[in-house]
Amino acid sequence: MGLEKQQHQWDGCSTEYDTLTQVIVCEPTYMKIEEVINTVQKRYAKDNIDVETALQQHAAFTDVLKDNGVEVITLPAHEEFPEQVFTRDIGFTIGTRVFISEMASPIRQGEEKILREWVGSNGIPYQKMIAGSIEGGDVVVDGSKVFVGVSHRTNHEAIDFLEKQLPTNEIIRVPFDASCLHLDCVFTILSPTHALVYPEALSSDTLKMLGKHYTLMEVKKEEQFAMGTNVLAIGNNKIISLPQNTAVNEKLRANHFDVIEIDFSEIIKSGGSFRCCTMPLTRTN
Repeated sequence: MGLEKQQHQWDGCSTEYDTLTQVIVCEPTYMKIEEVINTVQKRYAKDNIDVETALQQHAAFTDVLKDNGVEVITLPAHEEFPEQVFTRDIGFTIGTRVFISEMASPIRQGEEKILREWVGSNGIPYQKMIAGSIEGGDVVVDGSKVFVGVSHRTNHEAIDFLEKQLPTNEIIRVPFDASCLHLDCVFTILSPTHALVYPEALSSDTLKMLGKHYTLMEVKKEEQFAMGTNVLAIGNNKIISLPQNTAVNEKLRANHFDVIEIDFSEIIKSGGSFRCCTMPLTRTN
């Protein structure tokens, strides 16, 4: 589907784990490491991205989503946006409103306008973030709680603005190690009771705080580098994860999650995985 106007049911999204029913993606048609903007890209910059393989892996991923009842909405890819596959960052849904991000990285600025055009043409309520900078990878939602990463992509000015927009929500600021790109690279909520966490990127006080809300399943350094925390919960305890991250997948299964393994090895070379490549519009409980 492109940007043409369509009829879409709009129920919104209030968690990271309710049944995913609508999601926005973008094919990696022009994906490449043009400017190194994270530590993962630094390792793979010389080899860069095999676009044909990336397209095949992305198609296999979206096929699994469709097989699980998800309506997949595909934004058009543009050559000037080599990071466009990571649709999570250009916006985020909280309740029945889409927030349009204010992108911090110059190489990504402009991607969010395509999202704004789509939601506007489909009558979906949205709010443009107009203060500071914030990207959706730093926003993790669980009902009334909204965890927001404090990073070099998301600053306090933007979080202050978000707080004013969401007066009935509890906004929880989560600082983390600057070597990690977004909060969802170190912390991802999987259910009302469980979350994945990369403890090396978080202070002891932050870990204690998160541990009051969830049973934390720790991800080791090697698998964090391979986007071990960046899984996607699609509902009914189903989690999409990389087959390479065997320890993560063992922990998930030991905690009664149904793990769907999909090879995403080409796409993760640019520093993002399944959560990064999806912007949920609707989840139903």
